[in-house]
Amino acid sequence: MQDTPTRAGFAALIGEPNAGKSTLTNALVGAKVSIVTHKVQTTRARIRGVAMEGPAQIVIVDTPGLFRPRRRLDRAMVAAAWGGASDADVVVLMVEAHRGLTEGVRAILDRLAEAPPQAPVWLAINKIDRVKAEALLALSAELNESHPFAETFMISAERGHGVPALKAKLAAAMPEGPLLYPEDQIADLPVRMIAAEITREKLTLRLHQELPYQLTVETEAWEERPDGSVRIEQAIFVMRDGHKGIVLGHKGETAKAVGKAAREELAEFLGQKVHLFLHVRVRPNWLEESERYEAIGLDFRDG
Repeated sequence: MQDTPTRAGFAALIGEPNAGKSTLTNALVGAKVSIVTHKVQTTRARIRGVAMEGPAQIVIVDTPGLFRPRRRLDRAMVAAAWGGASDADVVVLMVEAHRGLTEGVRAILDRLAEAPPQAPVWLAINKIDRVKAEALLALSAELNESHPFAETFMISAERGHGVPALKAKLAAAMPEGPLLYPEDQIADLPVRMIAAEITREKLTLRLHQELPYQLTVETEAWEERPDGSVRIEQAIFVMRDGHKGIVLGHKGETAKAVGKAAREELAEFLGQKVHLFLHVRVRPNWLEESERYEAIGLDFRDG
């Protein structure tokens, strides 16, 4: 009897900011690999989570939310999102059930119609627990009239409803071939970038709504110590002196709280004791520095 052939490929998640792409990525992978907050535009680069379903490997590309770009960083993020869609074997458009066919979703559908990706486009209506069944069915019909989706799924990424069915269907859609990553690998990201993303998430959750989009975090030093622990030094780049004060907080309390939360999550993620040191630095023009874009996985030329 022949062994079941392995399958491996890419599934790109696209949609408006806050549609639940990062939450679904983490649910499919079964571990946290993508930054999740209640604030929009938190995913900046294309985060690749690696999920196994039987003999199939699904590399989930969690793209930045698609929106109307204004700044260089915005333009680079949107380019990364469409780039992720163009490289995929399956594209999944996520739409929030309670928001429906918004202007932003219409703009994405227009783009899909103008330049259809090579891959089939599926629809995943997310957060179905927020609306009644009748409204859900009406939204599904409206969206399918707007675009010829190959598949439609009703899910709640946060609660897990419908996620196993979506995962099984994605696995079956992956092309036959060897696995792209080791079976126990959950993300295609340097661990230094994951560490920086964890700290940025804690900052995003803690700080004023506007400031998180004007800061970035980079892991500058990583030292494995003889006692099995790791020493990590990270720089938080902000654009103004006033922003530095906000990040530090009164008597450094905000930075300490962020550092504590990030350290605890890093220790759990790495399975070792972590010594984390955060340095807040003012870089007025970091949004125009190609090195900052490279550090967060974006192409400066796309901005």
